[in-house]
Amino acid sequence: MCEKKKIILINIEDEMKSSYIDYSMSVIISRALPDIRDGLKPVHRRVLYGMYKLGIFSNSSYKKSARIVGEVLGKFHPHGDVSVYDTMVRMAQKWIFRYPLIDGQGNFGSLDADPPAAMRYTEVKMKKISEEMLLDIKKNTVDMKFNFDDTLKEPTVLPTRIPNILINGSSGIAVGMATNIPPHNIKETIDAICAYIDSNNSLSIDEIMKYIKAPDFPTGGIIYGYKGVKDYFKTGKGRIVLRAKTHLEKINGRQCIIVDEIPYQVNKSEMISKTVGLVKEGKIEGIYQIRDESDRKGLRIVYILKQNTNHNVLLNKLFKYTQLQNYFNVNMIALSNGMPVQLNLKYVIQKFLDHRNEIIIKRTKYDRDKYKFRVHILEGFLKTLDDIKIIINLIKKSKNKDHANYQLINKFNISENQSKYILDLRLQNLTSLEQDKIRKEHIFLSKKIKFLEKVLVDNSIRTKIIKEELINIKNKYNDIRRTKIDYYGNEFNIEDLIENKQVVLTISNVGYIKRTSLSEYKLQGRGGVGNRGAIVSKESDYFKHLLVATNHQHLLLFTKKGKCFWLRVYEIPEGSKISKGRAIQNIININTYDKVNAYILAENIRNIKYIKDYSVIMVTKKGIIKKTSLEHYSRPRKYGINAIVIREGDSLLEALLTKVNNHIFIALKSGRVIRFLEKKVRKTGRNSSGVIAINSTIKNDEVIGMICVEENNLEQGQLLVVSEKGFGKRSNFKNYRVTNRGGKGIKTINITKKTGGLIFVKYVTDKDDLMIIKKSGVIIRIPVSEIRVMGRTTQGVRLINMKKNDVIADVEKVYN
Repeated sequence: MCEKKKIILINIEDEMKSSYIDYSMSVIISRALPDIRDGLKPVHRRVLYGMYKLGIFSNSSYKKSARIVGEVLGKFHPHGDVSVYDTMVRMAQKWIFRYPLIDGQGNFGSLDADPPAAMRYTEVKMKKISEEMLLDIKKNTVDMKFNFDDTLKEPTVLPTRIPNILINGSSGIAVGMATNIPPHNIKETIDAICAYIDSNNSLSIDEIMKYIKAPDFPTGGIIYGYKGVKDYFKTGKGRIVLRAKTHLEKINGRQCIIVDEIPYQVNKSEMISKTVGLVKEGKIEGIYQIRDESDRKGLRIVYILKQNTNHNVLLNKLFKYTQLQNYFNVNMIALSNGMPVQLNLKYVIQKFLDHRNEIIIKRTKYDRDKYKFRVHILEGFLKTLDDIKIIINLIKKSKNKDHANYQLINKFNISENQSKYILDLRLQNLTSLEQDKIRKEHIFLSKKIKFLEKVLVDNSIRTKIIKEELINIKNKYNDIRRTKIDYYGNEFNIEDLIENKQVVLTISNVGYIKRTSLSEYKLQGRGGVGNRGAIVSKESDYFKHLLVATNHQHLLLFTKKGKCFWLRVYEIPEGSKISKGRAIQNIININTYDKVNAYILAENIRNIKYIKDYSVIMVTKKGIIKKTSLEHYSRPRKYGINAIVIREGDSLLEALLTKVNNHIFIALKSGRVIRFLEKKVRKTGRNSSGVIAINSTIKNDEVIGMICVEENNLEQGQLLVVSEKGFGKRSNFKNYRVTNRGGKGIKTINITKKTGGLIFVKYVTDKDDLMIIKKSGVIIRIPVSEIRVMGRTTQGVRLINMKKNDVIADVEKVYN
């Protein structure tokens, strides 16, 4: 035959489909996925069975790892030696397996992913718990299959008494699928299975979760949040957030974060190395030094903090950017009836119980048949014991053993097996004592057989046996949960990474905004010169607004045209006290012809109760006032929302938050103040213009400020006024009578050329400080207690020394 005729042409597409399916199924069934019954992949099962065949049990001496690898490779495993040894190593690593199945002696690696010693150096034997997986294997309890060369048989599954797939979990990557099953606590797992048995297999997953709380990882740590746990219990898929367990210590006067436990499957040395890199890059600030002090006693990583570092914020950053917080993505897939199945918790428990039930049936049949055979032999003894002399004479006269056997069968009507055992009986067993033992054994085994027959037909007895064996396992291997659970943990908010400290916000006349730490501004006495603040870039620019806030607050910005925008305070660019800040147009979409004239600080604008409790009161320069619920401003838009309709020639001046029926004070540049009750202003929508609050007969006069004071606070504080030339004073509220809105007000400060016009009004107490900023950028911080309480008609005292042509730009109260 020519060579060409030996070549068979086939379609490569068809061949690839067929071959790849064969390959993928081989990987899925024979390599990568565990069996739901014993929780083992083939290589794990072969290692344990190989050790069983070699007799390397927990009570035997350690044997070289290479010996077991050779046994498994030579008899059962058709792959490389590396896969077998790596499997053995993992089964011995206490940080990988929650309940290690192999007891290793020698270097088996570390949490730092150090490689184990070569197999010729290490030694192993079974752990006691592994023997529970192999008990009864001699009793034909599991199906056996031929090995790779059809010379030996190996088990398709182990007759395990422990729910290994739950207590040790499993992970593997197959073709087109992967499994990742977390480990669980053995006590919780067995308690859940027993409760499931007691409920006649009707326990719901929610009820099972009362027993199995969550995974229990060998490295401990904290499960942060419970949603992922609930998800995978019910669907077989879920994302578990794992955090390191930490505490605080002071070492040599420095505050330190100590890590006691790290998340499962995290490489400790790699995590530390990456953290050092993040510190060098400046992504994580506040760490002075990192030390790994782990030893044989346990894990200990020390983060030494720099002075004045907020440990909560730093810890949140470590959780955010390093593997101190890690994720375990659960995907519970295992082989059930030879096919990959997505599992939930109840299904796994049911399949384990089905497996145990099958094992007990096969074990019982084996024991019953064994006892029946023994009873059959004993019955032969009992038939012939009374005629022992006849038997002896019969044997003497027989030509050979076969003839004697034939004679006994015919003479006493016994079976061939009975005859054989009688012939093998030793003379010492013919004593009356031994004969009595035979009768007792017959009675005992007959009762045993009756019980075993009951076990085979009565499912409740088998269930009771399963439960008793499980409780025995629990009592042997019970230990405490290692992984703690934080049921209420949530994913990160940005606020978790930002310290909620007090900051100073400044906005310039032309629209530059910045955020500076309040600690940069030292307290000075009244009449001080102040510190150099921001350097403005234009002669026409100056700092118009100054406010003290905390990083987590919401800042609502109101423009002179009546638009409202909002920001989180931490979104405002940070700068030093001498920097000019950033153009506000780069942060919010404000029109170039518009500018910020007012602002409100709100604690949490996303909290429904909060926004319904508060209202926004606005006043314009022409004395128009308006009140609207804060709820109307809680849904921001990219280009802002309308806050108030501004009449021609007017502009928005001030906006305040109110919660109850306050007393409203509105001040004019001319030094007059009006007081009326908030209830005189009814709530309206965003697209209204408001009503008249105050009238002035003085040309070019305008509103310069407004305050809202609760009834209970009138006695505790005073009305503070500051003029543009740096004069100020406090006056008691009782000096201002309550009138109707729309009036002209009464004098609150004596305005002269020396004082300049009134520019600021505020509610203050002795405990407060004031931040005062000049147009030149100089800022001073003074205590309110140094400002005298004076009559309404006085000009006040000098608060800050002013240079020629310089004026006050803004004043802000600091809450202590």
